[in-house]
Order: sequence, then C-alpha cells, then structure tokens
Amino acid sequence: MVRPRTDCEPGNPASQPGGKIWGEMIRKAEEQDASPLAAVSIEVWLNTYVRDGVSPLFADYVLSEFTAQKFRNAMADPDLAIWVSENRIGIDGFVTVCSTATSPPAGCSGLEIATLYVQPRHHSSGKGAALLHCALDHCRRMSGESAWLKVNAENGRAIDFYLRHGFVRIGTTPFVIADKAYENHVMAIDLRHPAPPITATASPALVALAPTAET
Repeated sequence: MVRPRTDCEPGNPASQPGGKIWGEMIRKAEEQDASPLAAVSIEVWLNTYVRDGVSPLFADYVLSEFTAQKFRNAMADPDLAIWVSENRIGIDGFVTVCSTATSPPAGCSGLEIATLYVQPRHHSSGKGAALLHCALDHCRRMSGESAWLKVNAENGRAIDFYLRHGFVRIGTTPFVIADKAYENHVMAIDLRHPAPPITATASPALVALAPTAET
C-alpha cells in the first residue's frame, strides 16, 4: 500500500502525467524496506553492468554487496539518508545520500548522491528525476553548496540525464572488482542555483550510478 506522504521538501512538488503528485509515492526508507531494496539493487546492477552472462565474480559481488542487513545498517547510519519510490505493489526505485563522503577530486563537498536506482520497467517514468530532486532538496536543507556522484563512464544515458539536471563532469575514478578496474565519471552540481521543474521525459532510460556508490 502506498503511503500518502513524503519526506521531501514540500515546497517543490512534481507532477507526473495524470495529475498525481510524486510526493504521494516517495518516502523515507523504513526497516521493512531492507529486503526489497536489496532485490531492486541486484536487479538494476545486473541489468546495467552484466550483459553477456553472469560470471562467478559478479555473482559473488552482488550477493555479498546487496543484502538486507547492509540496508538495515545503512538506515541506522546517521550519515546516510535513503528515500524510496513506491507504487501500489511495492518499491520500484530508491536514492541514497551520504553527508560525510570523501570525493576522488579534492575540494568537493561531503554530500554524495551515493546511489540512484530505478527498476528497468519504470525507466522514462520520471521516477529517477523525482528521486534525484528529493536527494538534492535534502542536500540544500543541509546548507550544502554542491553535491557530487559517480557514474559508469559507459552509461551514456545516465550521464546525459545528470547533465540535463545541472551536473558537470569534474574528474574520473576507478571502480575495482578483484583485478579489474572500470572507469567512472565524477560529476558535481552547484546547489545554489534553483532546481529545474521535474518532468517525466527528464528521466533516462537507465538511471544507475557506478557500483562504487553502493551502500
């Protein structure tokens, strides 16, 4: 059942087609969300990064990295904030903000959009944009002047999505699994500018951050 409330800033609602308000389906994560969050993470990560079959390396990574207990720990961490997008069946996406992150390029703030995942079947629905704006509103309420994130260098649609929402590329950093390294772009946004309106068409076909951003 969708809870008719939101923990996002109430002054910046975003409408989806049909007149519904995004705030009706975006809320702070709760303890019972731990297992669905783990399942959504595995689905999105494999869909994004594994295209030619699942190797033991990647299987071991997702099964150890995306667990219900890790999400329970994240929800109990005062430095992390998680919001979920929920439809009438269950959770279809989430965003995580870390307030004490250390960015690869020196000089960035401690505010990182650590994870933004939306189920593939809900891509282009505007849910990614709504979750992102919720996260950025949270950063502004913490008096942040900027926020940053990491995105896989080959994830062109996600990179375009962040560029449309005001992010700029400021550097690169590797994500390493075993002896393999994968390039990630580091992108940042100036939070002193007003947020643009949210539209359903603003959401990319794929919204997923670099695997290093997982919690």
